[in-house]
Amino acid sequence: MLKKPLAFLGSLQLTLACLSAAILLIFAGTIAQVHLGIHEAQQRYFQSLFVWWPSQGTGIRLPVFPGGHLIGAVLLGNLIAAHAQRLRWTWRKLGIHLTHAGLIVMLAGGLFTDLFAVESYMRLGQGDRKSYSEDRRLIELAVTDITDAGSDQVTVIPERLLQRKTAIRHPTLPFEVVVRDFHENSRLHLLSGGHGVASRGPGNQVAIESLPRGSEVDERDVPSAVIEIVPLDRNTASLGTWLVSDALAARQTFSYAGHTWELALRPLRYYKPFAVTLQKFSHDLYPGTEIPKNFSSRVTLSDPERATQRDVLIYMNHPLRYRGETFYQAGFEKGDAATILQVVHNPSFLAPYLACAMVALGLLVQFGYHLISFSRRRSMALA
Repeated sequence: MLKKPLAFLGSLQLTLACLSAAILLIFAGTIAQVHLGIHEAQQRYFQSLFVWWPSQGTGIRLPVFPGGHLIGAVLLGNLIAAHAQRLRWTWRKLGIHLTHAGLIVMLAGGLFTDLFAVESYMRLGQGDRKSYSEDRRLIELAVTDITDAGSDQVTVIPERLLQRKTAIRHPTLPFEVVVRDFHENSRLHLLSGGHGVASRGPGNQVAIESLPRGSEVDERDVPSAVIEIVPLDRNTASLGTWLVSDALAARQTFSYAGHTWELALRPLRYYKPFAVTLQKFSHDLYPGTEIPKNFSSRVTLSDPERATQRDVLIYMNHPLRYRGETFYQAGFEKGDAATILQVVHNPSFLAPYLACAMVALGLLVQFGYHLISFSRRRSMALA
């Protein structure tokens, strides 16, 4: 019963179809980067099961082409099925088995990397100490109870919930956060009088101009939202509407139920069980020129849980690797005011090394076996 489906899964025709679809997808995705930008194009074309049309909107969407994840998964299944059906499990085929196994590990590792790897950044000024990194593309709404001066209780609302423009409840909050408006990218305009987009805070004198998402590699979107704080006790009046934006630096606080709360729309944070402190950032130039010679950050790694306290120098091709995180020297701010460290968490980072080793070993074994057989036959012929 399963013989025909398995034969189709391992067929050469399916391999050619997947490779052809991959070529078309790469072409379409590359063209789309001109208008969408590299990040948006990656999400729509390569980091999805299907390419959808229309790509945005709340109406019905139709899958018009297989996405990168689907093509990669089918290719992986095709390779496994073809290997199991066509190759005999003998010692003479050991090299071919190792080579195919390496290709399988490479495909699976690439898929897992795309699904589970997290890339973020850590900005550190001189003497700054941080135990979190930030995402450059995703944001979160942080509602912080700052009543206790010794510790804060932070409740975060992810971007995907803000995009739904609905009421949001959390067990730690005695009120609802109702999202009245949300902009993925925006520009704020200061008004001369009142009648802004919000009734409380700086938003009372600010208007929002919605903008399309940035398409340049280094361009950052400025998300903004208008939210209303509605007490769960329906006998209590609304606490007003507030403008939260990545462009607002002023703190916004309010009091309710004997507590003081702070609102902030900020980049999504990834907290670490350790802290990194910048001791010194070095930006060296070639003598007599403005050409960069070296960027390096000397940091102190502190991990009380593992009793670790040590200084580390991070520079080009010499990252810091610790507890599944890799810290690269990625950049710096103007005037060397701060260093920018790229933080990568990739559970399958060993897959490419293992795959290359398996392919190389498989080729050596296979060609070595044939070389030995050829030498033996030649020796017998000459004898």
